[in-house]
Amino acid sequence: MRPVHVIGGGLAGCEAAWQIARAGVPAVLHEMRPHATTDAHRTDGLAELVCSNSFRSDDAEYNAVGLLHEEMRRAGSLILQCGDRTRLPAGGALAVDRDRFSDAVTQALTADPLVTIERGEIAGLPLARVSSRASLLKTAAGRNRPPRDWDSVIVATGPLTSDSLSAAIRDLTGEDALAFFDAIAPILYLDSVDMSKAWKQSRYDKGSGADYINCALDRAQYETFIAELRAAEKIEFHEWEGITPYFEGCLPIEVMAERGVETLRYGPMKPVGLTDPHSPVRPHAVVQLRQDNALGTLYNMVGFQTKLKYGDQTRLFRTIPGLENARFARLGGIHRNTFLNSPRLLDGALRLVREPRLRFAGQITGVEGYIESAAIGLLAGRFAAAERLDLAISPPPATTALGALLAHITGGAVAESFQPMNVNFGLFPPLDAPASGKRGPRGRERKRAQSVRALADLAGWLGAREAAE
Repeated sequence: MRPVHVIGGGLAGCEAAWQIARAGVPAVLHEMRPHATTDAHRTDGLAELVCSNSFRSDDAEYNAVGLLHEEMRRAGSLILQCGDRTRLPAGGALAVDRDRFSDAVTQALTADPLVTIERGEIAGLPLARVSSRASLLKTAAGRNRPPRDWDSVIVATGPLTSDSLSAAIRDLTGEDALAFFDAIAPILYLDSVDMSKAWKQSRYDKGSGADYINCALDRAQYETFIAELRAAEKIEFHEWEGITPYFEGCLPIEVMAERGVETLRYGPMKPVGLTDPHSPVRPHAVVQLRQDNALGTLYNMVGFQTKLKYGDQTRLFRTIPGLENARFARLGGIHRNTFLNSPRLLDGALRLVREPRLRFAGQITGVEGYIESAAIGLLAGRFAAAERLDLAISPPPATTALGALLAHITGGAVAESFQPMNVNFGLFPPLDAPASGKRGPRGRERKRAQSVRALADLAGWLGAREAAE
C-alpha cells in the first residue's frame, strides 16, 4: 500500500501520522530538523513545545478545550496519551514536562512499524505543474524536492513554515491566500453585549442595514479611552517574528492612538453614517462589532488589532458602552503565524480544493493552540487513511469540539475576516430549544449540556467509523 506523506513533525504532523498508522496505512513523517531549524526550536525532537508547556484546562464538563482533550482521548490521540503520561501538577490544567513529552511522542512514532521518519527539509509541493519560480525554490541546495507521484500529502508545518515551502504554497494558492502575520482583533460572545446601549446598523444602512453592532462613545468617554490606551502595557515582539516596523495595513490601535488623539476617530472608530437610537446626540466615536462565525454567536471588534497585554485589553475594552460585561472568545494580538485562508481554500475533509492530493493540518489551517493543532492533525490523518482505504470520509458532528473546530475553519468562519481561533463554545451550534414555556440552560449549565451532547454525538461518530472499518 502506498504511504501517506506528512510534512512537519510538530503536534499536528505527529498526530496525523499516528492516526494513519492506527488505521493500518503506512505513513512517512518528514521533519526538517536538525538539517534546518527555526529560531524558536532548540532540539530535534518531534512535537517540541516551543512556547508554553500547558495544554490549558482539562475540565471536560465546563470548558471547551477540556472537552476537546476528552474527545481526542476517546479517538485514540497520541498527543493526549503522551500528555497524560508526562503531566505535571497544574491545578485543573494539563501541563506537561516538555522534554519527556517530546521524547514520548518521538519514541512512539519511531517504534511504530507503519511509520517512517525522514529528516530533511521539504522545500516544495508534489505538483503536476509548477511555476519556474517554485521549481527554482524546490531544487535549491540542501532541500528535498518531493516526487510528483506523492498522491496523498498532509502539510502540517505550523506557524513557522519555512520560507521556501511558504513560497511554494503561495505560488499555488495565490498571494492573498497565505498570511504571514496574525493581525488579530478581539472576538467576543454576542450574548455578553448589552444591546440596551448598543444597536445594530450598517454604515449608511448599506447591505442588510444591520450588519454591525455599534457601541457609541461621547467626547469625554473617547478622550478617556485614548488616554488609557496610550498608558496601557504592551507586549514586545520576539526578534524572530521580524515585524519591523509595523505594517500599515494592520496597525495596532495603540500605534494609531500615538499618532494623534483624533486618529482613531478617522479610522476604525469613525462615527459617520450611524445614528444611535438610544440618544438624540450624534456619537463622537463608535466601536463596531462584525459577525465572525456562521452561527452568529461570535463578533469581532473591527480594526482593533493590538499588542496590549491581555489584562489591559479586558479592562480597557470593558469601558466601552455596551461592553461592560463582555466575555472574550479571544483577545487581540499581532505576531508571526503563517496560515491559510482555510474557509476559502479547503474542503470539509481538509483538502486543498485546487489540488485535492494536498491536505493541511495544524496551525497553518488557522487554528490556535497546541491542542487545536493536534486535533486538526487527528482529523487530517483519519481522513487521509479513510481515503487510502476507499472508505467514506465522515466528518465528526458539528456538535462535538472536533466537529465545531473543523466546521469553523472549513466554512463556518467568514473568509474575508478569517483569523486563527481557539476552540470555544461559541463555535458550537445552539442547544435545541426547550419545550414551550421553559427556559433553556444558561451559563455553566449550558456549557455542561453542550459537553454532554458532544460526547454522546462523538460516541455515535466513533462507533460508525469502527463499523465501517
